[in-house]
Amino acid sequence: MADNIHSHPTGLFQTATFEITTGSREVALDITDRCAAFLTDRAAGRDGLLNVFVPHATAGIAVLETGSGSDDDLLASLRELLPADDRWRHRHGSPGHGRDHVIPGLVAPHATLPVIGGQLTLGVWQSVVLVDTNGDNPRRTVRLSFLG
Repeated sequence: MADNIHSHPTGLFQTATFEITTGSREVALDITDRCAAFLTDRAAGRDGLLNVFVPHATAGIAVLETGSGSDDDLLASLRELLPADDRWRHRHGSPGHGRDHVIPGLVAPHATLPVIGGQLTLGVWQSVVLVDTNGDNPRRTVRLSFLG
């Protein structure tokens, strides 16, 4: 996964983007460390909100436990709920790609999270996860924005 950081600081509002390679299969990638690193550089011990946004029509941001199977369970649930077959009206791309365009309706393309003392405030088992079911587009951009 390669980073390509673009930063735009403007007073109390700080924003940056990074690019990530998700590959050619469904993934739920933990990006919590990247969020925390962004806050270390930008929040400077302040309280505020971190918005995590993925500007793509076929990906989303989730807050969930990772590493214990919940990330795989999420992907399995999406496969069961939205099968990659020919039922979809949106038909460009690989077979079943139309379902990828429905994903952001279920896994929103953003999450807004509390920041206290410059630290991301998540529950013990929570992580920030990029959910991408679209194997046709292996490069994603994530925008992180801090409002202090």
